[in-house]
Order: sequence, then structure tokens, then C-alpha cells
Amino acid sequence: MTHVKLEMRRITKTFPGVKALDQVTLSVREGEIHAICGENGAGKSTLMKVLSGVYPHGTYEGDIVLDGELVGFRDLKASEQAGIVIIHQELALIPELSVTENIFLGNEIIRHGLIDWEEARIQTVRLLERVGLDVKPETPIKNLGVGQQQLVEIAKALSKDVSVLILDEPTSALNEEDSENLLGLLREFKARGLTSIMISHKLNEIAEIADAVTIIRDGVTVEQILVGAEPLDEDRIIRGMVGRSLEARFPEHTPSIGDTFFEVRDWTVEDPQIPGRLVCKRSSFHVRRGEIVGFAGVMGAGRTELARSLFGRSYGIYHGGQILIDGKPVEIPTVQSAIAHGIAYVPEDRKTLGVNLLDSIRKTVVSADLDRVTNGILIDEHAEYVAAEEYRKSLRIKTPTVNEGVSKLSGGNQQKVVLAKWMFTDPELLILDEPTRGIDVGAKYEIYALIQRLADEGHGVVVISSELPEVIGLCDRIYTVCEGRITGVVDRSDASQEKLMRLMTTTSGTAA
Repeated sequence: MTHVKLEMRRITKTFPGVKALDQVTLSVREGEIHAICGENGAGKSTLMKVLSGVYPHGTYEGDIVLDGELVGFRDLKASEQAGIVIIHQELALIPELSVTENIFLGNEIIRHGLIDWEEARIQTVRLLERVGLDVKPETPIKNLGVGQQQLVEIAKALSKDVSVLILDEPTSALNEEDSENLLGLLREFKARGLTSIMISHKLNEIAEIADAVTIIRDGVTVEQILVGAEPLDEDRIIRGMVGRSLEARFPEHTPSIGDTFFEVRDWTVEDPQIPGRLVCKRSSFHVRRGEIVGFAGVMGAGRTELARSLFGRSYGIYHGGQILIDGKPVEIPTVQSAIAHGIAYVPEDRKTLGVNLLDSIRKTVVSADLDRVTNGILIDEHAEYVAAEEYRKSLRIKTPTVNEGVSKLSGGNQQKVVLAKWMFTDPELLILDEPTRGIDVGAKYEIYALIQRLADEGHGVVVISSELPEVIGLCDRIYTVCEGRITGVVDRSDASQEKLMRLMTTTSGTAA
């Protein structure tokens, strides 16, 4: 029988005002793929930060046992020397540096007091072959797609002689093809005897790949499931995560759709980095009041570029096209004018574009519309607190107080804060770019219900999502995008993953 590679016994971690982990246990066998599941804020990432030395030995209670020996890591470097390497949800690569420089950053090959770049390049080629990435070692990271960057992170981990690889939401930013490639790579690692621990909200991927699952709820281990001959039951994982069964992944909804109020005609935008490359090619679409409109496309198709360029031309070089609100052409050259025209945009990259991590939850929620909490020329701190507290409760943001810093929240709860920030502006059109990325299944259901409620109140909602079941289950109409061009539009009643995928991979056709 495979021996236990890693044990975490009675791990307790406390922050001011909250006990993040309470007597958590984890047992991982050698060579297995072990999944950790739980709602946002359940303590998954905190547990892995304890294991990897981000939270050093002495700042928590309990024991870590690696290969039968009691260990305690003072920092990240110490855990890596023991063979434990963590890849965080937000990739820690430097865009301007090359693949080789990123892989060996902080782990340089030194010969006679100097970095041996030739040996580093040779080893980079070997590492890239192991992860199946066909790029040159000197390629700058900024020129790689998100899926390729994820593989560079794994290559970097392999350069450190890893025996336990921890991946925090490794496929959350990947399209279906890149996700499947990454899961295939984990299977190869398993065949070579490498132990992997994966945190993920994508239950279908967990059911497909995991040998064992540990479920954490509210900082406590609920159960550990060993996968046998029978396939893993997603509903069982959901019951453990949220403490109840979910009868359906999407709330029941009967839309009440009105007239067109937002229309885009022949929208054309150039890539700001590559002269002559159009990221939006005469794109035309419309949104009706009370309607949820989806945008589907593979990674890099141009969905986010379209959304950001419409939101006050905050991306790209504008070449032409019209925006009409209630049938009247409008000019929206800035973000401020977009907000004034009732448009809000929740970005996919929450940490770079969505929030200021140095601010509190309270200040972040009201930051897009300060006039509503201003008393004369000063901010009314009571009104600010009341507004933030209302969204804390309605969105179930897990925090002891809205005075807490946004940086201290889990990724999913940070996403809820970004959503609250733009809902506070009471927009006519709310554009949501990957709104449930990194969100657990229970919170997804709540956000779906919230989107439906906004539509029922007469707002228009645009949802950009890489998950085809999500756009089919949630949206009334779905536009498909390929290489910057809108290639089709499908009503929900006619939508299927196969039909959408065909439209997402063709460059012909337009839709309005």
C-alpha cells in the first residue's frame, strides 16, 4: 500500500478576530493527486500557506509530518528545500523577464561567483520539454498566454526538485483546452511518482482527476474521500462544502425582457501593443432591458478587449464605431463618462484592475461613486459604513468587519467586493467579466441569483465567461467571438456547447 507522504495534524491558525483553521487534518499519500475543496474563505489557501512556510512555524498550532518526520518551516525557502513547492492562484512571474530568467529567479545557477546563463538555458529547454511547452527560453513572459505562463510556473517548480506540488486554482484562468492539457500533465507527474495537491472550485475537474478529496468548511475538516472504482460524485462534494444539497446549479428564472436600450455598431479597436492588429473588428451587438447577454470565446478571442474598450475606451486604440443608449448616439471617451452613462464593468483581473489591495472593504465598496456618501465636501463615514455593511451581508462576504483590508480576504471574497463596488453605482448596464472565476459552487449560485435579480429590476447584464455551461445556464442570448470578430448569436433555447464551440472557432459571420 502507498505510504503517507504528508500529514497535517490538528492545524489551528488564528488571525485577529477570526479563527481561520480549527484543528484541521490532512493526509496525503505518495504519488496521488489530492484535491482540497471548500467554499471561499473556508481556509484552503490558509492551510497551504501554513504547509509552505508562508505562515512560519510558531505562528500556528499543530504538526506537519513529511515522510514520517516532524517538520516546521520558517519561510518559503525552507519548504522548497524540503521539496514542497506552491504555485499560487495569482501567478508570480515578472512580465518583462524571459522564461529562463523567471524559472531561475531566486534559484540561480552560480559558477565561479557568476550566473551560468548557458547552463540555465540548457536546463530551461529540458524543463519546458517536461511540461510540454514549445517556446524559446529567451521569450519574454509578457508574450505568453495565461495557459503558457501557468506551465512556466510548473517548470519553475520542477527546477527546485519538487516532491509535493501544490497548485492553488491552477485552471481558474484557463480555457477548456489549456485546462485539459494541465490536467494531463498532472497525470504524467502522478505516473512518475510526484505528489500533487490541488485546490479547485471546478468540481468536474476534481471528479475527473483526483485520487482523494479533503473537504474543509468554516476552517474545519468535514471529511476525506478516497476515490475507489466508482466515479466521484460531485453532489457529495457539494453537500460537504456547503452543508446542504443544491437541487440545481442555476436558480429557476423566467426573464422579463423589454426593449433594446444599449447598442454597439461597427466597434473597431486596435491592439495598443501591436500596431495594425485589430482586437475588435466591426463588432455589433445589443442588450435589452431585463436581459442577460453572454459572450463566449476561447482565450484571446477579444471578449475582454471589447468590454474594456467600451468602458470609457480603457483599452486599445479606438478606430471607429458607435454606442447608442435608448436609441441616441453617445460619446464615452473616459471611465468617468461611462459611469455617468450608467455603465459598470467588473474586470476579470480583480487584483490589478478591480481593487486597491491597500484599501479597506468599506472604502472599496463606495469608491466608484463617492458622491453618494459625501456630505458636502467630506465623506460621510457612517454612510460609507452602512453601504459596505449592506453588501457584506447580501453577498455573504466572509470578514469580521468591513474595516478589514481587502488584501486579507480570500480570492473569492475579493471578487465579491469588486462586484459590490460596481453594484453600488446602480448601473443601467453591468458588464461582468468572468464573474465567478475562483468562486465556490455555493457562492456561484448566489451570484447567479443576484444577476437574475438585477435583470428583473430592468438592468441589462453582460456576462463574459470561459465556462460554456455557465453562459448556457445563465444567459438569455449568447454572442460568440473569434479573433476579435462577433461570429454568431444564439438564443438560450437553441444553445449547446457543440454549437457554441463551432461558432467560437470560425472567423466568418457577424451578428447584431
